[in-house]
Amino acid sequence: MADSPDIRLATGADLPRIFAIYNREVEGGTSTFDIDTREPGRDDGWLTDRDPWHPVTVAVADGEVVGWAAIGPWSPRGAYRRTGEVSVYVDPAVRGTGIGGALLTDLVARARSIPEISVLLARIAQPNPASVAVHEGAGFRSFGTQRRCGEKLGRILDVELFDLHLDEE
Repeated sequence: MADSPDIRLATGADLPRIFAIYNREVEGGTSTFDIDTREPGRDDGWLTDRDPWHPVTVAVADGEVVGWAAIGPWSPRGAYRRTGEVSVYVDPAVRGTGIGGALLTDLVARARSIPEISVLLARIAQPNPASVAVHEGAGFRSFGTQRRCGEKLGRILDVELFDLHLDEE
């Protein structure tokens, strides 16, 4: 990478790279418990049907999307609408270069300007010390573990839960 990445809101033109990065984890990783890949054209609504308080951002380096981050609803139940769940995915070729941290820091800053969101949550399949470090670096704290709640790639997995309360300093 020649320069540090630019971080901006995602557009429809970014979906092929966003989905390529995500699908790699769907098919061969445990960063998502999703087992269905996403396809441009078929799944564009994931981005285009979002409300303004659930943004998707991308990190662009040397003209290519190398990572993305999003705030999604924590739950469809109305009383949870003040809570968003964060997701951060980085192309394996540039992991460890600070892009994940930059994406999450930017996303937290954006969330602070969204009055509808007061709490951010993250679920991190264990073990994943790099993701834990990125989230703790952005101010998230662990508040519990869902033991043996997921199964993927022949493994039974724990998920550590993290939160960040935007209305506390």
